[in-house]
Amino acid sequence: MAQTHSDFIHSVAERVRSRTDEATAAMFERCFENTLGTTLREMPDGTLFMLTGDIPAMWLRDSTAQLGPYLHFAAEDQTISDMIAAVSRRQIEYVLLDPYANAFNAAPDGSGHQSDRTEQSPWIWERKYEVDSLCYPVQLAHDLWATTGRTDHLGDSFARAARAIIELWRTEQDHEAHSTYRFERFDCPPSDTLVREGRGSETAPTGLTWSAFRPSDDACEYGYNVPGNMFAAVELQHIESIAIEVLHDEDLTASARDLRADIERGIAEHTVVTSPSGDDIYAYEVDGRGGILLLDDANVPSLLSLPLIGWCGTDDPLYLATRRFILSTANPVFFTGTLASGTDSSGLGSPHTPVDHVWPIGLCIEALTTDDRAEKERILRLLLETDAGTGLMHESFLVTDPSVFTREWFSWANAMFCELVLDMTGLATPRREPVRREPLTEARPA
Repeated sequence: MAQTHSDFIHSVAERVRSRTDEATAAMFERCFENTLGTTLREMPDGTLFMLTGDIPAMWLRDSTAQLGPYLHFAAEDQTISDMIAAVSRRQIEYVLLDPYANAFNAAPDGSGHQSDRTEQSPWIWERKYEVDSLCYPVQLAHDLWATTGRTDHLGDSFARAARAIIELWRTEQDHEAHSTYRFERFDCPPSDTLVREGRGSETAPTGLTWSAFRPSDDACEYGYNVPGNMFAAVELQHIESIAIEVLHDEDLTASARDLRADIERGIAEHTVVTSPSGDDIYAYEVDGRGGILLLDDANVPSLLSLPLIGWCGTDDPLYLATRRFILSTANPVFFTGTLASGTDSSGLGSPHTPVDHVWPIGLCIEALTTDDRAEKERILRLLLETDAGTGLMHESFLVTDPSVFTREWFSWANAMFCELVLDMTGLATPRREPVRREPLTEARPA
């Protein structure tokens, strides 16, 4: 695969090199090549399995994010378009296999967490149900269509997967009454299982759809993950567009539209809360019974990433107020520090990694959601300074010492660095337009 795409990689890298400095261009080329050269495996049916990195499994979330930098060039390079379509078809097959699973094996060999107490399958690496894991395959399929105009990946399998996604999200609008999904892991941290002492809460129906786990693969403290529901609303609009323009399926169109209306109503009525500073902001999680979690996590979808997933613009007042909270010490996982060089290394982390560990993904999202060129440059320099000499991005690094990091090989982080460089060099395609909706109602208590 690396040889097949070597000319493409070199061509893009040279275009980047002509618009930026050599240190940035060299890091970009290493990260850009790494995904194509190390993560793709052809399946017997012609689809492509995509490793997340140092874990030998394919995450629906990660495999979409890993392809983000290449989508910008899919319209001009047929081999890249074909590669993305092959991953998209593999994702859809996995959704049809089990829409509650978040990560899969390349073969039904029983790899992964087979001892978890849930409806496991030898195809499944992990069955942590996350709303966003179903959003990402729709996003990839839609973006490939929107970028290239191709529709061969949007046939009957996609339609069946879209219906399965909508049916699941409908079921999980009242999890306690209607869902059969259960998950328990043994001998693990409390955040790795739904059966845990003193955590979690029951939910009340709100229009929102329930999620067991967050985009970090950590268990939700409250059942309704807010950025996950916003992402679901955006991708339901994408299903609606595909159903109208490609599939000509009136029933699928109506199902997607009706569920999106429910979720958007739930967001308007239950997720806008008061921050410690007195501003109206989005909560990270709610339960519809008064439970609220004020936090944001570096994993996407996050509240910080809302303009990137298409929920709102970067100038949206409610987003800007939420952003101020996220990028402050009022957010429990925003960590502050300084490197030995004197560089400010503050940034967004996650409960998924140790305290005081900043995520390059979070830094990239911070840069991609601002129009301040100086701030983008500052974050780019910080990323170049915190690779610990490996020439690649990591999952997280200690805010005062980047030689202390988690995950030596993490393809999603490499992809996000590439996205930032393409954005800053003017080689990225335009951002997604925000989803069309009526203005949110006045803030109400969650």
